Amino acid sequence: MDTHQQAWNEKIAAGIIEWLEKRRMEGSYAPDAEAANAKVLEFIKPGQVVFRCGSMTAGELGLWEAIEAVDGVEVLNPYQPGLEPAEGMALRRRGLAADVMVASSNAITLDGRLVNLDGMGNRVAAMTFGPAKVVLVVGMNKVAPDLESAMARVKHYAAPVNAARINCETPCTVNGLCADCRAPKRICNFWSIIEGSMVPGRLHVVLVGENLGY
Repeated sequence: MDTHQQAWNEKIAAGIIEWLEKRRMEGSYAPDAEAANAKVLEFIKPGQVVFRCGSMTAGELGLWEAIEAVDGVEVLNPYQPGLEPAEGMALRRRGLAADVMVASSNAITLDGRLVNLDGMGNRVAAMTFGPAKVVLVVGMNKVAPDLESAMARVKHYAAPVNAARINCETPCTVNGLCADCRAPKRICNFWSIIEGSMVPGRLHVVLVGENLGY
């Protein structure tokens, strides 16, 4: 990444972090993947239970392997191969009581609002209530100027790409565009807009100076 892009990332991230603090959340900036991993691992303590969400960002960073290497940590992974649907659902429910949740956000606005859209709803539910600590790793490619543009980004880009990634039988996997469908496998069911936190510092956003996830 060139120096001009890096400088822009740092300036924009600094402004977002100021807004997160006003909203009783926390934020930090990591210029690259290595720094992002190190920052996330600061929140993982030996023996804790960590809830894993279906985050392409965390996967691209190699975070899951790094977290699993922490002494005594139990990672609740509802995406592991061979699980029966009921087993995956049970892990998602356990995740609501985890010590730490690690995920990403579909978008973040310049004034620090977190915008997400879920299929099942377990991810947005855990973000808002349950795990004692929520760490969201967000690439700077997910920054949107305002709430309207953030929601448009999620609905017309992130959702169709994610639907294609998991082979959903929805119109958007055919033409790449949202049709506001009612398909049984629709992954756009639960909107979440986080304006702030009643528990100061429970949510920490690690902004990363790279293009990560969708």
